[in-house]
Amino acid sequence: MKKLVLFLSVCALLASAVWVGAAGDAGDPLASLSYLNGEFSQRAEKKIDQALEQSDKALAERLKNGEVGEATATWQETRLKEGDTLHGVTGTGVLLLAGRGRVTYKSGAVVDVTTGAVVPSGTNLTANHRYLTAEDTTAAYTVTSETAVVDYQGQYAFSYSDRPDYNAMAAALKSLHLFKGTFTGYGEGFDLEAAPTRLQALIMFIRVLGEEEQALAWSGTTPFKDIEKGSQAEHYVGYAYEKGYTNGYTATSFKPAGAVNAYQYTEFVLRAMGYSSAANKDLSDTLLRAVNAGVLTDGDAAMLQSAAFLRAQLVYISYYALEADLPDGSQSLADYLMDLGVFTRDEWRSSWKLVKSERL
Repeated sequence: MKKLVLFLSVCALLASAVWVGAAGDAGDPLASLSYLNGEFSQRAEKKIDQALEQSDKALAERLKNGEVGEATATWQETRLKEGDTLHGVTGTGVLLLAGRGRVTYKSGAVVDVTTGAVVPSGTNLTANHRYLTAEDTTAAYTVTSETAVVDYQGQYAFSYSDRPDYNAMAAALKSLHLFKGTFTGYGEGFDLEAAPTRLQALIMFIRVLGEEEQALAWSGTTPFKDIEKGSQAEHYVGYAYEKGYTNGYTATSFKPAGAVNAYQYTEFVLRAMGYSSAANKDLSDTLLRAVNAGVLTDGDAAMLQSAAFLRAQLVYISYYALEADLPDGSQSLADYLMDLGVFTRDEWRSSWKLVKSERL
């Protein structure tokens, strides 16, 4: 196929020579058959071989530099983390579905196909805009947010950073039946780029407790007027309220779609592990208490204080909390959940292999 495309191109380039220098007679008005089968064919083959040789050399050099490794004719989707880069060459298409990213290149051009404009090197990518790497261009599409979801097409290669892999942590928690994602149709439904709601945080908290089955089986009433009667949310909220895990936002509202921050979710985790209770209303020292309990590291706490609290951070806290010991020191949270039958030891061991990045 590659040679066929080049053959057609070379034919076009040599056409003028055919028409001017090889005119035929009345029976062959454009070019003699002997010329087409002889000199023209040889010249075309030579041009094709030269073009293929140059193309292969260029491709080999790009492969050596880690710029091009694979090719896909159809659009593919992947999750990437901060600092990960998709390297593309002529014809590579990129579409940012979630998160943030930037494109850089030394020469050539990258076109925002959605707007029809050439974008300068260093441009921040706009979500849901399609970008095309132009002719004679090698471009680097780099993730600048903690996580991102990217569609791509054409020739490509990836290089990966050593930043925390929230995507892998989400996959690990999913394999342990602790994280189920949303109904978003891309990025495996993880929605790590979105801010978690109070209801989502509560559900995750109940799963970390190993009490989701009990919550879904709960029946009763709640004092919260903003929780729909008979809904699945009522089961989680009603169960947590009855158990004393949450006090609600006010006496009559839970504010399920409200934002939750790092202090509030970490407090939930501390309660799940027995280091705190709903009686504690002062969350100003929550991160410090989590560090002292061994649930967070100093690096974790510093990150949570400086970063926006997204579902990525919720996943991070939940994942590493599994390794922490319960207050009596007899077992870790993961051991406790295995005893409850939430996941098996084989599933626990397998989840370790998914996360290769270092903890902060």
